Amino acid sequence: MLRDNTLLGLIVAVVLMMVGVGMVMPQLPQRVVDFDGNGRSVGYIASAFAFSYLLLQVPSGRVADRIGFKPLLVFGYLLCSLTGLVFYYAASSYMIFFARLLQGIGEAPVWALAPALLSLRFPLIKGKVMGIYSAAMHSGLALGPILGVVLVKIVNSNAVFLVYSVGCLAGAIAIYLLVDNSSKQEYQAMSKFDIPAVLRLIRHRKTLLALSGITLYGAAYGIFHTNIPVFLVEEKNFTPVQIGMFFSLFYVAISLSQIIIGPMSDRFGRNIFMILGLVTVAGGFIVMPAYCFPLILLVLTVVSFGMGVFCLASMAYLNETVPGSLKGTISGAYYLFWGSGYFFGPLLIIQAADLIDFQAAMTGYSTLVLLVAIGLIMISGAKKA
Repeated sequence: MLRDNTLLGLIVAVVLMMVGVGMVMPQLPQRVVDFDGNGRSVGYIASAFAFSYLLLQVPSGRVADRIGFKPLLVFGYLLCSLTGLVFYYAASSYMIFFARLLQGIGEAPVWALAPALLSLRFPLIKGKVMGIYSAAMHSGLALGPILGVVLVKIVNSNAVFLVYSVGCLAGAIAIYLLVDNSSKQEYQAMSKFDIPAVLRLIRHRKTLLALSGITLYGAAYGIFHTNIPVFLVEEKNFTPVQIGMFFSLFYVAISLSQIIIGPMSDRFGRNIFMILGLVTVAGGFIVMPAYCFPLILLVLTVVSFGMGVFCLASMAYLNETVPGSLKGTISGAYYLFWGSGYFFGPLLIIQAADLIDFQAAMTGYSTLVLLVAIGLIMISGAKKA
């Protein structure tokens, strides 16, 4: 399996990119605060990315179902390389937000299409292989903040954006040289893209609940990238090094969870792990604001683990609901819902925190997560009865 050139190329490319992303993300909230003098617009770091990201999810899936994944993956990596240069030369928060728009366009095929390609290439062990890929991706994200802290002590902090740009360019080269695009011919022999079939799938109760959970998972990802770092700095007095630790633990936990849960979900089914992941996220977010360093990092790491569990289980579940000809489309739909949560979640949390407080906002969010978990439990119990 690990000798497969396509899997190797996807892993090498995504690690190179995500090491750069892991360096960049801890820097962006502080840069926006430095430009604007406050953190009120920090939520737009996630929302600007998600706006372009979610708009392109289904279209990129449709194109991949017709021409294959490789051209779109190469394009995505090259555009992200350009994004790094825009970050580097940014002179205002507006340029940061514009760069995030470009980054959303570039990362749309990277996040959605690689798992779809792997599910086609390894149909009998898709959970395991998708878990390995996702773990590699989040390992790069975990390593990035650590390397970023070291790098900014040696050179100007802006250098992390150049590292990101070069890593994405190297990823594009790895995709071009190693990834197989034979799926192009396979798709042309399969059925055409069937929008009504996808809509019928979404109307299925369990699929709709899974997609609702995916939306809330996307919101959690956005909250981790924006609201929580600002909360940790302003309310818990975190230092830059501690913020780097927070991001690293976030990505490490997601990575480990997917290595562990991938093969287990192949054996025991996806539903139990979707429920387990949601309950873990909800419980952790409810109690998190009450703690300070270092216990708050432990709680956030547990939440991150739950996010990874739900991510892998829900992605594998959706891939099993469609034929091969719609793998790209359903992965696009997955990240369309994920991107919707990533876009709206941080903004809604900011509004709720301004009206009441941050803890109340997180409790309201966690209640929604628990409702989805209860819905999945009820459907599972009804089927057993």
